[in-house]
Amino acid sequence: MTMAAAPGAAPQRGGRPRHVPRKPLRDVPRALSHLDALESEVVHIFREVAGEFERPVILFSGGKDSILMLHLALKSFTPAPLPFGLLHVDTGHNFPEVLEYRDRVVARHGLRLHVASVQDYIDRGALRERPDGTRNPLQTVPLTEKIQQERFDAVFGGGRRDEEKARAKERVFSLRDEFSQWDPRRQRPELWQLYNGRHAPGEHVRVFPLSNWTELDVWQYIAREEIELPELYFAHRREVFARGGMWLTAGEWGGPGDGETVEKRQVRYRTVGDMSCTGAVDSDADTVEKVVKEIAASRLTERGATRADDRLSEAAMEDRKREGYF
Repeated sequence: MTMAAAPGAAPQRGGRPRHVPRKPLRDVPRALSHLDALESEVVHIFREVAGEFERPVILFSGGKDSILMLHLALKSFTPAPLPFGLLHVDTGHNFPEVLEYRDRVVARHGLRLHVASVQDYIDRGALRERPDGTRNPLQTVPLTEKIQQERFDAVFGGGRRDEEKARAKERVFSLRDEFSQWDPRRQRPELWQLYNGRHAPGEHVRVFPLSNWTELDVWQYIAREEIELPELYFAHRREVFARGGMWLTAGEWGGPGDGETVEKRQVRYRTVGDMSCTGAVDSDADTVEKVVKEIAASRLTERGATRADDRLSEAAMEDRKREGYF
């Protein structure tokens, strides 16, 4: 009479069972969490660029995406120092809290900071103030000339595909020609996380490590890593006025205008840019945990809700990107 094989046993020649030991649970590979997988992808991109390019630089605005990107860059090379510096395009209308944060982070980590000043170009007549007072569109020339002067061949940006439809069209490695212009038809395939950084002299590559992140991913990771942010990302009392369906900060850039009344409201900022075109939202979210809940319930992207420069036309962002903007 043939005996039934015991569980976990395999048959041997002649029909006799052979016991096969089960692998201990501690040896079973653990699947990465969603945030761990995103982090791993960014670390891979940073190390790929460091090994493939000669003069990379991180575009740093002091906003949450560039802060997160810098945090991940430092994490990618620790305990070694960061192998590239930061580039900030200063419009002259930046939030004071953001500039203070920028200088504090640069000093803390001993980083190299390159600054391209829009005000310098206006002072020497190379750029002209816009009638609406906004300087965000004026950043393109100082940025592209600084890239050419410093011979940066890879420039990291914090753009994400969920922000705006033009940004959703870009690859992680996005080629720019010798005039820093972007041609959507020259997009390269990026199968299996294989990135093509080949470029001719004078050209450079814009690199977007956070392409696959969402605004909610960013905030959840900030909460997990306990990353410090400028205070204006959290609810606070601020003097603002209404324009174009947004709450704008009063300032020397020209606001408020005739018929626009300044009032104090409890607001916070979802994104940071030029004060003249970056709107605040009414909010009581004064902690990271509350912001995460607020973002999870939102149905508007941060740029769609708070950036006036993206409302100029349906293709406003894509037009600026073709000229060299991020």
